Amino acid sequence: MSEAVEPIVELSSVNFRWPGQRSFALNIRQLTLGREEKVLLVGPSGSGKSTLLSLLCGIVVPESGQIRILGKDLNKLTRSQRDRFRADHFGIIFQMFNLLPYGSVLDNVLLPLSFSSARRDRTQGQAPLQDAALSLLDRLGLGGEDLAGAPASNLSVGQQQRVAVARALIGSPEILVADEPTSALDRENQVQFLDLVFSQIEESRATLIMVSHDESLGSRFDRTIRLPDVIERTS
Repeated sequence: MSEAVEPIVELSSVNFRWPGQRSFALNIRQLTLGREEKVLLVGPSGSGKSTLLSLLCGIVVPESGQIRILGKDLNKLTRSQRDRFRADHFGIIFQMFNLLPYGSVLDNVLLPLSFSSARRDRTQGQAPLQDAALSLLDRLGLGGEDLAGAPASNLSVGQQQRVAVARALIGSPEILVADEPTSALDRENQVQFLDLVFSQIEESRATLIMVSHDESLGSRFDRTIRLPDVIERTS
């Protein structure tokens, strides 16, 4: 990555408390992430990792301060506008994958395009939607129309993980968020998963933000952010 990195995420003087939980607060002085940067976010349970992801994705807004994503001030958007912005620009890999169990593999991969015309248009610019999804699955080691038509509930855990990656990447979102996707994997499978994700995001020039408890994964990333570095927890 070049030294001059274009900022894609900028947080400044952000303060947030969950309603009804006045004993916990996040105070973020400054946090900037660059385009194409691969960032590992670590911290113990209860330190606010999930809260920070919710702020970055616009699921919640801070009490004060500014969050700019791709130059857009999230605080100035309505809830529905934030939902659309997230659908257009974020790919999300959930810890438990959150696939539609009775939907086919192809249905699951194409699902984000139902919520984002921008991602649908970007996909159609490459190939017909189904062909683009099949090509992505093939690059992830899930080639074959028989498998693409199989229910997600019939897949192995490793296959479900790859479908979750394909779903997050379809439509080339600029930011990929992965919420502890390796927590249930042994070391060998962790390495394979990161190899898989890194190879795909390098093609799309996406920024990766991955949450983990495992700081040893940090050597694979451009930067490791420990929550105490940027966040104060106050009572």
